[in-house]
Amino acid sequence: MQILRNLGIFSFPLILYLISLCASQSVFPQELLIVTVATETTDGFNRLNRSLNIHGLKSEVLGLGKPWKGGELATGTGGGQKINLLKDGLERHSKNKNLVILFVDSYDVIINSKPQKILERFMAIGAKVLFAAEDFCWPDSSLAKQYPVEETLGHRYLNSGGFIGFAPEVYGIVSSSPVKDTDDDQLFYTKVYLDKELRDKWAIKLDHKAQIFQNLQGAVGDVELRFNDDGYAEVTNSAFHSEPIVIHGNGLSKTVLNSLGNYLAKAWSPKHGCLSCKDDLKILEEEKPESFPSILMGIFIIHPTPFLDLFFKRIFQLKYPKKKISVIIYNKSAYHDKFVEQYAKENFTDYQSVEILPLSTNVEWQARNMALERCLKNECDYYFSVDSDARLTNPDTLTSLIKQNRKVIAPLLVRPKKLWSNFWGALSADGYYSRSHDYIDIVKNERRGVWNVPHISECLLVNADVFRKDLERAQKSNQIDTDEKTKPLPSAYPSYQAPKGSTLDPDMAFSRSLREKGIFLYVTNLEDFGHLVNSEPYETSHLHNDLFEIYNNQIEWQEKYIHENYSQVLQDDFQLEEPCPDVYWYPVVTPLYCKHLIEESENFGKWSDGSSHDPRLAGGYENVPTVDIHMNQIGLDKQWLFFLREYIRPVQEKVFVGYNHDPPKANMNFIVRYKPTEQSFLKPHHDTSTYTVNMALNKVGIDYEGGGCRFTRYNCSVVDLRQGWTLMHPGKLTHQHEGLTVTSGTRYIMVSFVDP
Repeated sequence: MQILRNLGIFSFPLILYLISLCASQSVFPQELLIVTVATETTDGFNRLNRSLNIHGLKSEVLGLGKPWKGGELATGTGGGQKINLLKDGLERHSKNKNLVILFVDSYDVIINSKPQKILERFMAIGAKVLFAAEDFCWPDSSLAKQYPVEETLGHRYLNSGGFIGFAPEVYGIVSSSPVKDTDDDQLFYTKVYLDKELRDKWAIKLDHKAQIFQNLQGAVGDVELRFNDDGYAEVTNSAFHSEPIVIHGNGLSKTVLNSLGNYLAKAWSPKHGCLSCKDDLKILEEEKPESFPSILMGIFIIHPTPFLDLFFKRIFQLKYPKKKISVIIYNKSAYHDKFVEQYAKENFTDYQSVEILPLSTNVEWQARNMALERCLKNECDYYFSVDSDARLTNPDTLTSLIKQNRKVIAPLLVRPKKLWSNFWGALSADGYYSRSHDYIDIVKNERRGVWNVPHISECLLVNADVFRKDLERAQKSNQIDTDEKTKPLPSAYPSYQAPKGSTLDPDMAFSRSLREKGIFLYVTNLEDFGHLVNSEPYETSHLHNDLFEIYNNQIEWQEKYIHENYSQVLQDDFQLEEPCPDVYWYPVVTPLYCKHLIEESENFGKWSDGSSHDPRLAGGYENVPTVDIHMNQIGLDKQWLFFLREYIRPVQEKVFVGYNHDPPKANMNFIVRYKPTEQSFLKPHHDTSTYTVNMALNKVGIDYEGGGCRFTRYNCSVVDLRQGWTLMHPGKLTHQHEGLTVTSGTRYIMVSFVDP
């Protein structure tokens, strides 16, 4: 009777029929059998199987391992072979009146419910055979006028990707007339349905309102994903207020199905997290590094890239046996030629091999394909492609990606504080970027998991079997000579080359070729793997171009140029040194920053003459002149102001409590040079600032002798200056000071008058 209460929305005659049926047999058949046709195992087939296993659905697969003779369904008609396989497979069930057959396509379907619910829905509709429905009369649109006119509400036309019915009736349909393997299966079923005599004979209906079957093509806007009280995902159809169970990514909707598949069949939920991430993991034996899979790593430098030295540093820090890694480097940027050649020679000695592709390989897609071919022909286990914009800060990246045991997988990498990442969550109608419903949540790591996406780039790991199987199939069909290892790979092989007439970038072409083969692309953010640098605004006209990247690529800039002990300064219990009253001394930048700033200044070379006449200033007069170069002269003024805000202001607010000014202002920011033959000292003076920053750029006792700063009011001097450390003191009234004489060498300091 609970069942009858659940069916309260249906007609009274149907309820009477079910009551009478209860008197002689159970309300529902004893068994539900899922039947599908699949000639080979694909990612889509595995996904369907997972949904069957999750929901305890019994299934039979027909045709596995047999050659496919049913035509190219992705580009045309065909599929008659499915009917013939189904006819043969169902013959033994043809007289079982208590068996319900649910047939679904194998590569683009997810089932999202248990047997009982499927049977309840089917019985409530009152058909013996129920076909899925859609809004397109395909493959013969001329048949649209033959559909029953009374069936105009909801999806009107038959779709053969899914149907459910009693075994005798289903068998009767598939065996009703001969079918060629190359005939179109949907056309066959359509003609059966349009024949009123046959439609009545087998009590065939269409699922007009998506009670069981949801075809996504043409109905994506009606579909919504929601999480039920148990925390698991289900699909709802807002047009019909239904909750379909069999989700079919027919036609051009496969990327939408892939997105839904990230959640359906208990794959992911806010309550339970990523359950599918625990499926079929590959565990590496860390105590046996010799057993690790072999990897070919392709490193691609496509354009001038900031902090390339840190990129290679991250590559070297990956925790993986280097003797198991072969390296191919493709450098398209002449700017990096000298650096890459020298760096590779000095640092890749521990790897199995390293090769820099010649400059003659000047087409990016050819270089990328060449690396893939090397992986196949040298029989590597995995191909790892990484572009210079990818910064892998997680040393376990390789082992974590291998552990997930996917065919193609990328670590999530995002530009810091941006939504720009190395994956797309959806595709537009023309095959380019479109934002998915969950893109922001994934990018912000508010949803952690392994996500099936339509496009990945910058860094990805590929199981070489994905490609090798294509090659083996081509060899068997004599598309390629197995003995000619220098011969190009067959056209069936996934490629970075854009289709003829297309403007796709190589990475977009590669993702597209994988999608067309039904190979799923995944991105994972189960862990934090790193980030992307922003190379677009990178200028190469300076002597030290990374010095200028503080606000474009702050993470790298900070790693390279901020003192390793700076973070300690900001800790509550850290006491700054105070060599003179209200004069605070702390580390802020690295020796490399100091070196680069000095060299950038000397490379510019236009030092002031140390006189009071200074055309750079409003009014042209300097009261306390120095030999200096202003930061705006070398193009670093905006970067320095950003530096003041990010690295000086927090310390100022800690020591001068109560004074807060964000952002700090500074009109005078300059590098000063002292030497005996030029200007060796500076007379006592007050600074026109609320507080002053005075940073030592080189080393006393090594680069120069003498020098230092004396605060006259307190008769207190700081002479043992430390490279990269900053003196911060009040300006104007209380802290008159002078620059002590440099007796030999050259002293450089960086000075900033903050909040004048």
